[in-house]
Amino acid sequence: MIATDSVGRLFQEAAAQGAQPLWTVMEGMVPPHPEPKAVPHVWRYADMRPLLERAGRLVGTDDAERRVFMLVNPAMEAPHTTDTLYAGLQLILPGEVARAHRHVAFALRFIIEGDGAYTAVAGEKVTMARGDVILTPSWAYHDHGNEGSQPMVWLDGLDLPVYQFFPANFAQPYSAERYPSEPAPSDSHLKFSWAEMQARLDADTEPYAFAEYVHTQTGAPVSRVIGAAAERIAGRCSSPTRRETAGIVYHVFEGRGLTRVDGHVLEWQRGDTFCVPAWAPYRHEAARDTYLFRFDDRPILDAIGAYRAEHDGA
Repeated sequence: MIATDSVGRLFQEAAAQGAQPLWTVMEGMVPPHPEPKAVPHVWRYADMRPLLERAGRLVGTDDAERRVFMLVNPAMEAPHTTDTLYAGLQLILPGEVARAHRHVAFALRFIIEGDGAYTAVAGEKVTMARGDVILTPSWAYHDHGNEGSQPMVWLDGLDLPVYQFFPANFAQPYSAERYPSEPAPSDSHLKFSWAEMQARLDADTEPYAFAEYVHTQTGAPVSRVIGAAAERIAGRCSSPTRRETAGIVYHVFEGRGLTRVDGHVLEWQRGDTFCVPAWAPYRHEAARDTYLFRFDDRPILDAIGAYRAEHDGA
């Protein structure tokens, strides 16, 4: 035993061996409650739409394989909209084609405006209309095209931030601009129409309704990492107060109101997108009849046993 031994010397010699004492950082490693880095935030479509329009004039598809503005959480860096989710607004103009590629990350698209465009996924040419949800499974070749007369804008949702922890994501271009495809069948598992989702929500007579998108082939969530759902809140009513270990991205399909998130007030209207960080208490309050689309990371949390939720009355 060295007489001059000390805790400081112990730490110094451990560091020389590439080791550190856990007990000095235990609370940070295993905190008493979830501590997401993301903060609540709203991206207003009235502010974002002119930027997309300018990008359409200034940046061609030869310069940008995907003309997208990432929605970056103000407390984090790209690609983080929340700690685990990425969202972006993509624009494609009439006559344009966003060339084919594939990537490990899963993607979904929620169509915000326009009609007459398509996403061709693994040989299925899926037409898109406002409110549709389009799936792009992992490693499926896909391209986008606009055969209509108006610009198309949609919300991209991907699990890209997950791959900051798992360095397994990469992309591969296809040898041609478009991947060979045929019109998708009417019951394609890659497309969910808004009309069907709204009918499900409206069938619930309560002031607040919630319905999940379910993969038509597996009966499971739409992907192994990302889940999706929609909510209806009657005018001058509110949702329950909830908190979940899931991070959530919301898009306002129709309506106007606000969401109270852990002391923050996010005011929103049609076209806006906002985020709710993990474990932050939140409640929607609708000024008029409102429909919200959401995607979250619940499936991967369920898979690892980390999903928790609390709500009014629980």
